[in-house]
Amino acid sequence: MLADRISPALSEEIDHYERQLRLRRQGKIDEKIFAEIRLRRGVYGQRYDNGQRHDGEKTQDIPYPSGDLLKGPNTRWDAPGMQRIKIPFGALTTAQMEVLADIAEEYSDAILHLTTRQDIQLHFVSIDDTPDMHRRLAAVGITTREACGNAVRNVTGCPLAGVCRDEVFDVTPYSKATAEFLLGHRDAQDFGRKFKIAFSGCSASACGLVFMHDMGGIARTRVVDGVEKRGFELYVGGGLGAIPHQAKLFDEFLPEEHLLPTAQAIARVFARLGEKRNRARARIKFLVAKLGIDEFRRLVLKERETLQEDPKWTSWISSVNDASESPRSYPATSDPVGPAAGFTGWEKTNVYGQRQAGFATVSVTLPLGDITSRQLRQLATICRRYVKDTIRITVEQNFLLRWVHQPDLAVLHRDLSEIGLGEPGAHSIVDVTACPGTDTCKLGIASSRGLAAALRQRLAAKQLQYDETLKDLRIKVSGCFNSCGQHHLAEIGFYGVGRTINGYKVPHFRVLLGGRWNANAKAFGLSIGAVPSKRIPETVERLIDRYLRERQAHEHFSEFMARIGKKEAKAMLQDLMIVPAHDVDPSLYSDWGDARQFTIGDIGVGECAGQVVSLADFGIAAAEDEVFEAQLFLDEDASARRATGKALNAMLTAAQGLIKLQNPDIADDPEVILREFRTRFYDTELFFDPFAGSKFARLIFQAYDSRSKEPTSELARQRVEEAQLFIEAAHACHGRMLEAQRKPRPASPDAILKSAVS
Repeated sequence: MLADRISPALSEEIDHYERQLRLRRQGKIDEKIFAEIRLRRGVYGQRYDNGQRHDGEKTQDIPYPSGDLLKGPNTRWDAPGMQRIKIPFGALTTAQMEVLADIAEEYSDAILHLTTRQDIQLHFVSIDDTPDMHRRLAAVGITTREACGNAVRNVTGCPLAGVCRDEVFDVTPYSKATAEFLLGHRDAQDFGRKFKIAFSGCSASACGLVFMHDMGGIARTRVVDGVEKRGFELYVGGGLGAIPHQAKLFDEFLPEEHLLPTAQAIARVFARLGEKRNRARARIKFLVAKLGIDEFRRLVLKERETLQEDPKWTSWISSVNDASESPRSYPATSDPVGPAAGFTGWEKTNVYGQRQAGFATVSVTLPLGDITSRQLRQLATICRRYVKDTIRITVEQNFLLRWVHQPDLAVLHRDLSEIGLGEPGAHSIVDVTACPGTDTCKLGIASSRGLAAALRQRLAAKQLQYDETLKDLRIKVSGCFNSCGQHHLAEIGFYGVGRTINGYKVPHFRVLLGGRWNANAKAFGLSIGAVPSKRIPETVERLIDRYLRERQAHEHFSEFMARIGKKEAKAMLQDLMIVPAHDVDPSLYSDWGDARQFTIGDIGVGECAGQVVSLADFGIAAAEDEVFEAQLFLDEDASARRATGKALNAMLTAAQGLIKLQNPDIADDPEVILREFRTRFYDTELFFDPFAGSKFARLIFQAYDSRSKEPTSELARQRVEEAQLFIEAAHACHGRMLEAQRKPRPASPDAILKSAVS
């Protein structure tokens, strides 16, 4: 039935994927190879926990395709997983929305999740269903190709493009052309890691988030020979992850006709020179940092000169001004309708007046980025009534309806409210962004979604979404250090970590302050310490209450925090960081939405063990203090060398603390510490993270080897980030060692013999 609706190219791609899936079942394709094949079709594995979700609800038993029931951690390649669906620059039609609703209901758990990269994700999907799912999506013009894997990911763009009051020009056709040109391109198939691209129509807002991308363009114009020409301020080498990098300026003004050949040349240089063996260093940000932006630019421009001319580079430019969207010719409502309850607050936070007179955009608030199949189908019907196919997904995990006639706003709000989508608070402090965390992600440490839901409820109850002072303040939560929730970009950010306290594992979140969401995410936040997960709402309230009480006129939250300093901010929260004994407050020993305790049991009592543990705890705590001092040097504009020196000392102190578990007499000499750390923790892989491997262990050696180089302010900031990650890894290593101490040791042959004789 769908054959005549799918392009031959998409049809062949899906047929090929289905054949490869069949061969994998027959054991004729190695799992390592098939993993990249399925990832490039957007098919992920996901985390399971004995059928227990972290929102406290019991899931149904999920059968494998073979009929077995899923029990325990997900380790099988064919277990139900996650399907990511690419939506270039977030643009959707109503027909696509209905198909997405159908497949979520039929193949998934009837919940669709909007991501911070304008994608859509479905969970609990059987891999056997994915070929047919891909065909149904292809029939409405959606491909899942390269939604994951070592490829060019979804090209994102400002959801207000074309209707924004501040934009230089509409970046939509440029986003579209780049996405189509690089999809499956032969020069973009041999990367060591993923590659992310974004476009923004202006530099003042956060819609495009250019500075956190591998490649990003900000719209610019220039008059040449009396003619206004379009182009981009092009940046390369940005990225978040464990160690964030801000993108570097590649070209102040890249003419529009050079956009695609330059992107192709960048892809070729990245594929040829980028890291392939060590995935932890395989993003283009590391290549740019290694070569320097000047040398990287030289190589790319040289590469561009060698490229064979391609008509696709410029064939689309003549149509960039063609109207890709148009409004309904008249409002849907002929008679004025009185506003429903809550309309005034909703209009204040969710409605934006377009630059086109008489029209507005409407944000549909989706808490945690989730929408049910039923709601999506109903929303498609509502969209058909009030707009044409002018719907976008935002990077803040909401829907945006464009070209709404202003007389329709009251009745549109009424209709949205009837299907549970009329909540206010979009783009406000209560619109908390969160990654999946421990709900479904294999790397999740703490429940980011549980925390985000608690924060949203608590902040909404205080009506903070309507406070003009807080309108540009964002809160973002990641379940681990990998920054899928973009915690580095928020004015208040959090990422999940673990702590072993009194023999129990306690979920914590690191608190990051100083990020700046606006200006395309030009400023990243830094951590001031870790707070138990259940105390994060109180942490947020303290920070906000003090800001509202003491801020100066027109002082932004990040400016206020810079003025009082991180030392004072940490002092505000110091008492919240202290974890009492389990019997004093057991609630701190469990995560959001999960009544179970993160316990590792009681630790064996003994003076030697107790002394060694306290020495290690003391060392790691001292390292926390040193890295915090390094941050203060950055804040106070002290020398970059002092900051990097403190960061290196923090790593050495943490390493020494761990060594004291095995050698309490370890010297203070850095050379001795490094030698002992390599022997006891690196060569033995004891320090290695189960997911990151040797990534964090190497940071201390890299920092020490480069200690004599004169650091830039950016390198100093990076070194502080690395020190924080090394300390977190030291905490995790310490916890694993404590757990290992509790496991009964196998009896020796002599002991077994004596037992048998007796």
